[in-house]
Amino acid sequence: MEEKLIINGGIPLKGEVYVSGAKNAAVAIIPAALLINGKCTIENVPHIGDVEILLDIIKQLGAKVTHLKDNTIIIDAEKLTSWKASYEMVKSLRASYYLLGSLVARIGKAEVSFPGGCDFGYRPIDQHIKGFEALGAKVEILQGQVKVEAEKLVGAQIYLDVVSVGATINVMIAATLAEGLTTIENPAKEPHIVDVANFLNAMGADIKGAGTDVIKIRGVKELKGGAVHSIIPDQIEAGTYMIAAAATCGDVTIRNVIPKHMESVSAKLLEMNIDVTENGDWIRVVGKENLNKVNIKTLPYPGFPTDLHPPITVLLSRANGTSTVTESVWDLRFQYVDELRRMGAHIRLEGRLAIIEGVKKLSGAPVKATDLRAGAAMVIAGLSAEGSTEINDVKLIDRGYEHLEEKLRRLGAEISRVRK
Repeated sequence: MEEKLIINGGIPLKGEVYVSGAKNAAVAIIPAALLINGKCTIENVPHIGDVEILLDIIKQLGAKVTHLKDNTIIIDAEKLTSWKASYEMVKSLRASYYLLGSLVARIGKAEVSFPGGCDFGYRPIDQHIKGFEALGAKVEILQGQVKVEAEKLVGAQIYLDVVSVGATINVMIAATLAEGLTTIENPAKEPHIVDVANFLNAMGADIKGAGTDVIKIRGVKELKGGAVHSIIPDQIEAGTYMIAAAATCGDVTIRNVIPKHMESVSAKLLEMNIDVTENGDWIRVVGKENLNKVNIKTLPYPGFPTDLHPPITVLLSRANGTSTVTESVWDLRFQYVDELRRMGAHIRLEGRLAIIEGVKKLSGAPVKATDLRAGAAMVIAGLSAEGSTEINDVKLIDRGYEHLEEKLRRLGAEISRVRK
């Protein structure tokens, strides 16, 4: 049954909030677990829609999944029974393409329906294919199915033409069981790439350089598992709460974070005249009424994350003067703008550039989540707006945020979920 969120805005958020495990790490580590000829234990797994879908998919492929308390799971992939993931299984999940790398490395073949996920425009997998072919695999795309086969994967030197998080992880996964040395040049450097490498290394892989300009993977014969890995805190969830605190003129301490991962966000908040304090595994954000205008351009890590583009635009909507956000990653990221305009924001689009004229306040209105991160932006807008906001299509928000309204209520927000 469809659900919606109702928010009574204008209440400053105050208190402490704990960040869950990283969505983008979890949805890569779970497919990577299929490389292991045995069991592995993964801690700090977020209870979100994308993770639940992916766990269902690997169970259909023959893996066993055991849920323990405290967000811990055990995956046993010793006896996989299939290498095919149908459209019905993967239609709503972009990260399903990681199954290609793990299955072709483990079984020698993989067949996965072309991945789904949020609609940000054309998102090719050509760099994934280039990497698989360099390792010796044959790749075909027939009737929406991506088929990868290889009698044997052999290490190679691979240069990614564009910085691609997905291709970096997928090639790294596949190369883990390839014969010899694989070198990935021009890789993405996001924190969850390092986390996937750390997970694989804990299970017996030999990967060096994740997070740097060159990743080197020396293939091993098999991964035996048996180790325990804890997923890193979610960089995007942490940034969402940082921006929510600032947008509501609140005072929030965000715990279970890695402050270094948040440097690009902290720098922009400071530039806007917002107080940001960090120490150890926490960040405190104290919002202010008087906000400076800033210009932001989304970039691969360590630049400003594209996933925080919609939330930061909400904050910029009430800054003094004219701010800009340039989107350099996804061409359809601006689909949320019409929804924000309904709440009184003054935003003009010119291609991949959003020009934002600050207003004194936003007003509550019926809106919808056009995608996962746009949904989070609508929540922040509702929290900071005057009056009541109704957000539809909340299933998109559930894909990436664990217990969102519960965490916000603990900070004093008036937010509830109701069935239509």
